[in-house]
Amino acid sequence: MIVTVSPSSVSGSLQAPPSKSCMQRACAAALINNGTTIIDNAGNSNDEQAAKNIVQKLGATVDTVRKEVIITSNDHIFSSTYPGKRSIISVGESGLSLRMFTPLAALFKHEIIFTGEGSILKRPVDFFENVLPQLGVEIQTTGGKIPLTLKGPLKPKNITVDGSLSSQFLTGLLMAYAKACTVPVSIKVNNLTSRPYIDLTLDILKHFGFKVENEHYEKFNLFPSKTVNNHSIKYTVEGDWSNIAFLLVAGAIAGEVTVKNADINSSQGDKRVIHALEACGAKLNIGKGEITVTKNKLESFDFDATHSPDLFPPLVALAAYCKGTTTIKGVNRLLHKESNRASTLQSEFRKLKVDVEINGDLMLIKGGNQIKGAKVSSHNDHRIAMACAVAALGAKGNTIIHDADAVNKSYPSFFNDIKKLKASLQIS
Repeated sequence: MIVTVSPSSVSGSLQAPPSKSCMQRACAAALINNGTTIIDNAGNSNDEQAAKNIVQKLGATVDTVRKEVIITSNDHIFSSTYPGKRSIISVGESGLSLRMFTPLAALFKHEIIFTGEGSILKRPVDFFENVLPQLGVEIQTTGGKIPLTLKGPLKPKNITVDGSLSSQFLTGLLMAYAKACTVPVSIKVNNLTSRPYIDLTLDILKHFGFKVENEHYEKFNLFPSKTVNNHSIKYTVEGDWSNIAFLLVAGAIAGEVTVKNADINSSQGDKRVIHALEACGAKLNIGKGEITVTKNKLESFDFDATHSPDLFPPLVALAAYCKGTTTIKGVNRLLHKESNRASTLQSEFRKLKVDVEINGDLMLIKGGNQIKGAKVSSHNDHRIAMACAVAALGAKGNTIIHDADAVNKSYPSFFNDIKKLKASLQIS
C-alpha cells in the first residue's frame, strides 16, 4: 500500500486505539485462567490476532462478539493427562507474542514449534536457550532464532536472568511461574529494561488473581494461586499510549487534536510522551480520560527513552519541528525492532531534509527547518510509517509512503483516523 500525505492542518477528536500490549497480555492471562475471560474494547491488529490464534492453538476456545473477545480455558489443558499433540504455531510478526507465549507453551508436555514471518525471523531468542533448560524444558532454536522447538513441562525454581535485551522475556516467565508454581519461588533480574511494561504485566496478573511481589525490579517473588473453578474475569483494554503519541504529536505540529480514553494513570511507559510535549512547549490540556494538544512554537528538548523505546518514532517527528537540537537517549534499545529503528529513522527523515545523528546511545535531531516532502519507505515497520505520516503534515510538498500497510501490525485504522482529523491523504 502506498499513502500520499499532503500538508494539512488537523483538528478534531478521536477515541484512542486499544492497547495491543494490554490485549496480548490479557490473552495470555486468559489462557492461564481456569474459567471464562471477557476482554472488552479489544483491538484487531495483526499482533492481537496472533495472540488470539496462539491461545486457541494451545487449547483455549476463543469467540469474538463485536468488541468483546471471550476466551475460555481450564487447568485440564495443562495437566499431564491432557492428550496434547505436536503443534506448529505462528506468532506472525509479533515479538511480544513470541517472547511471552514461549514460556507458557513450555508448561505443556507435548512438543510445540513456534514459527513466524517477516522481521520476527531475525529477532534473537537465545535467552530461552539459556534459561528454559534450567527449568526442565527441552528447547532447540535455529541459530538463536526461530523456528523454535520446545517440550515441557516447565518446573519453576529460583533463577537469575538477564533483563537487558527486552522485558518481554521476563513477562513470559512471570506468566508461566504464576500459573505453575506450587511453592513460593523467585526470579532475580539483572539490568532490566522497559520497566513500565513489567508494571503492565504485574497489573494484569493481579487483575486475574495471581500474586507477585516486585522488589525494586531486581527480584520478583511469586506465590501459588488458589485454583477457582469457572473463574469468570472481565478485563477492559485501555487506550494505547504508543499510538496515542502519534496523534498528540500531530496536534503539536499541525493543529489541535483531542484523544479520548487516554488514561494518564496507566502503567504504560509511553504515556511519558506528555513530558516531551511539555518540554518542547506544546500546549496541553489534560482532562479526565482525555488530552488535547495544540500547535505552538516548539523548542528542542532532551528525553530518555531507555524504558520507552517505542516513543522514538513519534518523538523524532516532533523534534523535526522543534528549533534547535533535540537529544533522545536509548538508541541501543532500537536494534531488534521491526527494523533497525535507529538507522531507519535516520535514513527516512534525511529524505525529508531532517538531520538525524546517532552518537552511541544518543540520537540527535536538528529541527526547526522546513521539512521537504519526499518518497519514503516504512521498511515494513509500523511505527516508521506512522512517524513519516505525522511528520508529513507540516512539510512542503507531498510525502509518499511506500509499504504503508505496515500499520496493520498495531493500528490498522491509523490512516482513516488521521483523515478524520482532516488530514489530506490518498491511499493506493
